[in-house]
Amino acid sequence: KVQNLRIMSKRGSPSAVESMGLACGTALVAVNFTHPIETVKTRMQVGAFSFGAMMKEEGFTALWKGIQAAWLREASYTTVKLGGYGPIRDALGAKDKNAPFYLKFFAGSLSGSIGSFFGNPFDVMKTMMMSNAKEKKPLPQLMSQMYADQGIAGFYRGITANIMRACVLNGTKMACYDLIKGKVSENLGYSRKDVRCQFISATGAGFFMTCTVSPFDNMRTRLMNQPTDAKLYSGLVDCAKKTMASEGPTAFYRGFFPIWGRFAPQATLQLVIMDTFLNIFGFDTI
Repeated sequence: KVQNLRIMSKRGSPSAVESMGLACGTALVAVNFTHPIETVKTRMQVGAFSFGAMMKEEGFTALWKGIQAAWLREASYTTVKLGGYGPIRDALGAKDKNAPFYLKFFAGSLSGSIGSFFGNPFDVMKTMMMSNAKEKKPLPQLMSQMYADQGIAGFYRGITANIMRACVLNGTKMACYDLIKGKVSENLGYSRKDVRCQFISATGAGFFMTCTVSPFDNMRTRLMNQPTDAKLYSGLVDCAKKTMASEGPTAFYRGFFPIWGRFAPQATLQLVIMDTFLNIFGFDTI
């Protein structure tokens, strides 16, 4: 057993398949805790919102509306964006703590963009299920309705905004987490495997994510929440123009604190759990 542990400790970086497998497990655990914050954030973005009215009219379980679609979204999108970061970063030669920030950002942006393409259909379903205060449609029924009204294209509404959001979000998240870990380790003496180092770094990454991604998150929500039988916006630019004209620039940061309230714990949970899994299986942490 001791010999096996020694072998595991020398495994180094995981392969792309191993990294994405661990990321999938990480995402499916973390989303159950952060989904209620995502539901509140989405409701705030799509219109007038009262938490009290939501509890009174829909009950406590309304906070987990769309969780089935969220599981599928995490199993596709987050598996690639979180699990793909390490292999891409290493391929770019940016594993060292002193590697240029732009290389780490590019690695995160690329894995996030690829992941968003695979996860977009479930992102659309999740957004529609969370924002629907009037009824609770099962996921298969909603998907059938979308396909009947708009075909496959309906599942890729908001794809431009989603890819841009993922590019900025994951680039900021992974690069800042990686960079902050190096600084914390250097200045506070914590090992990169130390949960204190991981927690501080993930919390900081969550704040910077919110600052950079809020406008894209708002546009994505509006584009994805259009009715299945109607098209309110022709695309990202049209959505941004109409939002600016009718609501002003502050609309792009609507729900900022719930976004931060979701991103900070989600980033912390995902990154700490992912590093824990990597540690358990004897791989290098992020």
